[in-house]
Amino acid sequence: MIAAVAAFSLMDGLLKVLTARYPLLQVAVLRGATSLPFTVLPLLIAGRLRDLRPRRWRMHLLRGALYVITLVAFIYALRLLSLANAYAVFLSAPLIVAALSVPLLKERIDWRHWLAILVGLAGVLTMLRPTTAGLASLGVLAAFVGACAYALSAIAVRVLTRTDTTVSVVFWTIGLMTLLAAAIAAPGWVPIEPAHWKLLLALGLLAAIGQYLLTEAFRSAPPSIVAPFEYTSLLWAIGIVIASGLYLIWRERMRAAPTSAQLSWKWTAEKGRMSRRSLTVEAAARKQEEDSP
Repeated sequence: MIAAVAAFSLMDGLLKVLTARYPLLQVAVLRGATSLPFTVLPLLIAGRLRDLRPRRWRMHLLRGALYVITLVAFIYALRLLSLANAYAVFLSAPLIVAALSVPLLKERIDWRHWLAILVGLAGVLTMLRPTTAGLASLGVLAAFVGACAYALSAIAVRVLTRTDTTVSVVFWTIGLMTLLAAAIAAPGWVPIEPAHWKLLLALGLLAAIGQYLLTEAFRSAPPSIVAPFEYTSLLWAIGIVIASGLYLIWRERMRAAPTSAQLSWKWTAEKGRMSRRSLTVEAAARKQEEDSP
């Protein structure tokens, strides 16, 4: 689950970039369509396409619909809210998952578990410091709807993995989500810019990896145990911000290095005007002066 959250955190950064250029549902379609090849290709190479066979069509369809709601709601929230406020609301999902696990999965959760989830949520709010004014908006409602849809999707994964393979759950969830979103997004489709294909390739790879790991996590343990590890997204987000800053510093240094290493501009008076001479020219002139009698 920690690795899945790391992949999704990187993916969120790409989604933020794409939503500035494309409609919300189209981004959801692109996110799904680009990840499907990475899901199917390993099975095709291994000759295990039979693992994709679904056993619970209705549950797959339900999870596909929930995934559309989760993606669109969260992307919409990112448009209206700061990252801090959007995450502060969306990260209530682990608490919702734990609450729904009791009536829907008949799980028993003791008070220590509830306390741990609440402490984790309190820690998230302390780190994010959401503003009160920012929490009274449609963006907050969208983030909460997304959190509820995510929680129900997590419950559905737990049920599906009792009978279906992990790749089957991943493939049909993403596939159905993509079809549902595409049917709605088709009228307002915007042509893809050539410069964005690299981003879409990375988006698809991260989405496929994250979805596979997420499904495997919910297969391995009860949702109320797995879901609180969503809180680690804050750590990955901090790491991404630090890495981005270091990369920008490195790029600036690399860009400035040739100039500072090869040229040292010095203004000298020559024939009534100022001229610039490089280190190479200065060294040659100095050597000529020393050799002359």
